[in-house]
Amino acid sequence: MTGSDPTTEGRYRVLGRPRDPAELLLVTVDGGTDPGGGPDAGESDAAFEPVYVDTTGYEGDLAATVDGLHAGMLVDATLVWRDGTPRFRELDVVADTAFEFHDGVTGIFEAAKNAWMVAEADNEGMNARVTRNTDGEPNGALYVFAKQSGARDLFEEFRTGVTPLSPLVTRVDEAESVPPEADQPRATFVLRPADEPFLVVYVAFRRDGVLAETMRTTYGDGSIVG
Repeated sequence: MTGSDPTTEGRYRVLGRPRDPAELLLVTVDGGTDPGGGPDAGESDAAFEPVYVDTTGYEGDLAATVDGLHAGMLVDATLVWRDGTPRFRELDVVADTAFEFHDGVTGIFEAAKNAWMVAEADNEGMNARVTRNTDGEPNGALYVFAKQSGARDLFEEFRTGVTPLSPLVTRVDEAESVPPEADQPRATFVLRPADEPFLVVYVAFRRDGVLAETMRTTYGDGSIVG
């Protein structure tokens, strides 16, 4: 890589590889800066802008870090742009948060059903509440959204970054008694029930806590989906 190649740097949320296995989808979460005079010089006005980054041809520690990225991770990255295609120049993982998407699920849990009943009673298209464990301690932030009519697919919008999930995750950092995401990675589950009129986004405050493990066992195969 030559010094003349433009660069951008910033904080990004990783969304996986929805388009091509050789490309990783990142979404900016702070706009970033562009000290190298790249495509978005200076402070960007486009928070949550998606960018597809080439994941092939790296070496050493950078290759290992790139290979270990999965959906949900929060990273600081410097991207170098060659012929309009971004590649990683530097990469640091800020939080090993996980995003997991499960479509057509059955047996949706009662807290989600109750949250949706409140939304319907209030004639609202969404509802949110904090959930607690058996000891009364907060363990997650639960959101329910009305399934969209027509061509709009909210599940795919979350999966591909068209509608950003990151604000729902970072909002948890504002809660009292919950360590910041960098110290306590989250697990975010996006569920599309097969037989309910709503979509669920559930942010478990601990990626490897009891709530997250229960969600993985109930709606996935028990392992973290990367």
